Amino acid sequence: MFSTERIIRRHTATEAHNRLSHQPFHANVTRRKSTSDIGRQKMAFLPTLRKAATLMFTPETAISRAPNTWRSIRAIILSSWFNVLLVFIPISWAINFALPNQHSLIFVLTFFAIIPLAKLLAFATDELSIRVGQTLAGLLNATLGNAVELIVSIIALTKCELTIVQSSLVGSILSNLLLVLGMCFFAGGMRFSEQGFGQSAVQLNSSLLTISVIAVLLPGAFNMALQGQSTYNAASTYDNILKTSHGVAIILLFIYGSYLVFQLFSHKALYDDSGADIQETKVYEGQNPWLQLRLYRRKNAKLVQSPRPTGDEEAASNPIVPAEGTDPERRSASTEDTDPEVETYMSVPVSLGLLVVVTVLVAVTAEFLVDSINGLTESGAINKEFVAVILLPIVGNAAEHVTAVTVSVKDKLTLSLGVAVGSSIQIALFVIPFMVTLAWIMGKRLTLLFDPLESIVLFLSVLTVNYVVQDGKSNWLEGMVLMCLYLILAVTFWFYPGTSLTEMFVNCRGAE
Repeated sequence: MFSTERIIRRHTATEAHNRLSHQPFHANVTRRKSTSDIGRQKMAFLPTLRKAATLMFTPETAISRAPNTWRSIRAIILSSWFNVLLVFIPISWAINFALPNQHSLIFVLTFFAIIPLAKLLAFATDELSIRVGQTLAGLLNATLGNAVELIVSIIALTKCELTIVQSSLVGSILSNLLLVLGMCFFAGGMRFSEQGFGQSAVQLNSSLLTISVIAVLLPGAFNMALQGQSTYNAASTYDNILKTSHGVAIILLFIYGSYLVFQLFSHKALYDDSGADIQETKVYEGQNPWLQLRLYRRKNAKLVQSPRPTGDEEAASNPIVPAEGTDPERRSASTEDTDPEVETYMSVPVSLGLLVVVTVLVAVTAEFLVDSINGLTESGAINKEFVAVILLPIVGNAAEHVTAVTVSVKDKLTLSLGVAVGSSIQIALFVIPFMVTLAWIMGKRLTLLFDPLESIVLFLSVLTVNYVVQDGKSNWLEGMVLMCLYLILAVTFWFYPGTSLTEMFVNCRGAE
């Protein structure tokens, strides 16, 4: 895929820009500064601002010449095999208008229709990010990284489906932390005995996730602490929880802004693949058992007599670190050295047009998807909790999952963690408090009082992931444990009917 290979090539960190030094101020301490002196100081600061703005819009590596419109459209069509699912967009729209009562069919069709749109949205974002500086590129990726989840949540909020808003966002965090991270560890462990990653950055991310979990647990504890009192009043308690949620949401948004400054400005090197705290990746001693199993199936033999592997098979089975040219990380680095230009697949107008068109298509299709959920769950064959917590996160994260797993096999586990854990942090510290703030503006009574089971599951999941990543290395068993935990949660939510505390207290449009 175009985007995966370019992400690997561009992920190697470049040298940080030298900080702009302020011009020394020479003044006579015996006299006061005149108005003209102050004016000259302000004018001297303007070139610094212009230079900083220029650096933000200047790519750090040279880019190739932009292709024409036809080649850009061709690149869009061939960007991913997910584009095969684009055929479900007109089909789902036609079924929605022709057979509006077929909720199950509409849900399935719109479900598959949004998956390729999420991939195209990421493709357009990546094309725009390579044309700007590293800082602005990071801001673009952080802003549009979870655009599909944000759009679905906003549409559900406008329809007062508060349960879907809360459960789908919790499900996105669980999907990234358990399913995606587990698949990355397992896929990488099938090729390498142990893979190392940046321990300091991961531990910091775990702390940020813990803060967000505390923010989710406190409203529930707030409510439970007051329930046993004789003066307990549900309406007044919910009003206080609502006001508390508004204040906590603003604080979480401030934390997210500080996290962006930390990641993109002050401590960029902490998130590089070449950090000092990254442990060395180890290959299997002797022969790779997973490789032997694959060779056994290929040759349909009862016993494989240790054939001499080549290429990727040698990297998996040879206990000695392969020489330059066979190791994927070094091969990527050498490719970057010999190819100074980053290839572009779309022109800027086509990229912007694709971004706008895909956003509109996602919004319309997501509206049909949300409208069909109630009809789908009314039959009782499937409950709303399972749809919101398990199924909806797959819509926006499927393409992201594939990218994370692909780069983990190529020993880019730090990048995989950035996709999985970074996306969880963005949802926990940005999307959730943003939705609470947006609901506050719209007059909808959305709080941080989540379903009790969802809150407990989120806490235990973050705790489990923190234990798994604390040693700074991974193997296939840790990945299998995380995936099995996600399957346990899927089985639990399949039978869990849910208790909508939001609807239990007040109406969505109730006045504060």
